[in-house]
Amino acid sequence: MSERHLPTAAPTEGKPAPADHGKSTPADHGKSAPAEGGTSAPGIPGGPGVGVRRGLPAAARLAVAAGLAAASVCAFLFLFIEGSFAFAFERRLTMFGTMAVVAFAQAMATVVFQTITHNRLLTPSIMGFDAVYILMQTLLVSVFGGSVLAVTDGMPKLITQTLLMAGFTMLLFGWLFSGRKGSLHVLLLVGVVLGLAFRSLSDFLQRLLSPAEYDVLSTRLFGRLSTAEAEHLPLAGAVCLIVGVVIWQRRYRLDTLLLGRDTATNLGIAHKRELMVMLLLISVLIAMSTALAGPMTFFGFVTAMLAYQLAGTHRHVVVLPMAFLIGLITLAGGQFLMEHVFYASGMLTVVIEFLGGAVFLIHLLRKGTL
Repeated sequence: MSERHLPTAAPTEGKPAPADHGKSTPADHGKSAPAEGGTSAPGIPGGPGVGVRRGLPAAARLAVAAGLAAASVCAFLFLFIEGSFAFAFERRLTMFGTMAVVAFAQAMATVVFQTITHNRLLTPSIMGFDAVYILMQTLLVSVFGGSVLAVTDGMPKLITQTLLMAGFTMLLFGWLFSGRKGSLHVLLLVGVVLGLAFRSLSDFLQRLLSPAEYDVLSTRLFGRLSTAEAEHLPLAGAVCLIVGVVIWQRRYRLDTLLLGRDTATNLGIAHKRELMVMLLLISVLIAMSTALAGPMTFFGFVTAMLAYQLAGTHRHVVVLPMAFLIGLITLAGGQFLMEHVFYASGMLTVVIEFLGGAVFLIHLLRKGTL
């Protein structure tokens, strides 16, 4: 074909170039210019508008969040210590380790899960993780009695719970994705149905327990930061560190997954394989967090939502650390306020779940759809 028959991309002299409606190269992804008047630029495909906003650069935003997190942690660890400093500091240090693990696991898992589902309202709890944990604890008490919870506490139980929860999830993933019609939407639907079924079975078994056994069980069915064992933290921290390194190495692949399945595949991403890897990492993080500190349904949603709002961009190189820092501020700063201002140290997770549920409903009503 001769050159005169080839289409040209250059605009005709004296005429403005045509507008590029919604087209961008992979390199430009996450670097769109802010809209006029300080409003957000168009959002990512498959998600709400979360374009780059005017204001501080990403590095400055992360620095401010890191400073607030450091201040919250220092205030929680060192202020208002009465009696023996060594005893109080050791207890607070164990709680801080639990906070760091829970904040990291919940924040990373929720951000990655919302990325692969292209939905800012869904969380890993939708897959029935909390329901599996509650059913396991209920079955233990129903079969062996209330004293079994205290007798079996230790590293073997933590590892067993984590492996069972992660194994169940991966069996579900493998079964749903092995067929020709396997899809993420089917996976979410099955997760919701199984979660409801597990919760219903747990409620039925709990009604058969004696009041004393139910009282012992109920203390395990809510998120708790003060009852985690110090010997569990090295294993939990090592698991989170390994999973965090794998996720960080794939941060640019996560940016590409935001473009959708077809676009990501055209850009060289093995979409199904990456999806399975991310789901496995999510299951390990949530299983470790739940086995260590109990179920926390809305905490991850709150941290992810605030991270997207405060990061000023949807790039994971900024959103992931921002989510972790916000989670750490919420837990450390919230525990400090609950202990020394409101004098209700054991109510932090209850308050977080209540406020998180309210924010979730408000966000859902504003959006109008999942």
